[in-house]
Amino acid sequence: MLKVYLSGEIHTDWRDQIIEQAEGLDVEFDAPVTDHAASDDCGVAILGPEENKYWHDHKGAMINAIRTRKAISEADVVVVRFGEKYRQWNAAFDAGQAAALGKSLIILQQPDHDHALKEVDAAALAVARETHEVVEILRYVLTGTLPDQR
Repeated sequence: MLKVYLSGEIHTDWRDQIIEQAEGLDVEFDAPVTDHAASDDCGVAILGPEENKYWHDHKGAMINAIRTRKAISEADVVVVRFGEKYRQWNAAFDAGQAAALGKSLIILQQPDHDHALKEVDAAALAVARETHEVVEILRYVLTGTLPDQR
């Protein structure tokens, strides 16, 4: 079984697309908490309120980091999606952490991010543009077959 961590932007259904397209493959997927409010507020919900927004966010980031570190360290492959909106510093951090741990890294991004992500892309083993390409990479890793060989 291949353990795949799906990191990155949470505003589109790219994770669902990959999971659906990978049906039948021997893959176990994991992901961050994609409920934006829950992710932002987990620290204060668990450890108590903060008047200062910095400490509110900091508590949440630290608790989320426990989950993220565990998931990345247990993954065989880390897929990091950089979406079209927002500056996704957390995605870049996850990609760097995965690279530092020697994890197989697949970046999923649009061409207009190529320049901004050139260093991240250089650390990856593949840069995909579409979810189906990620699934075909996983299929090839597991079976050694190309799309036209099925």
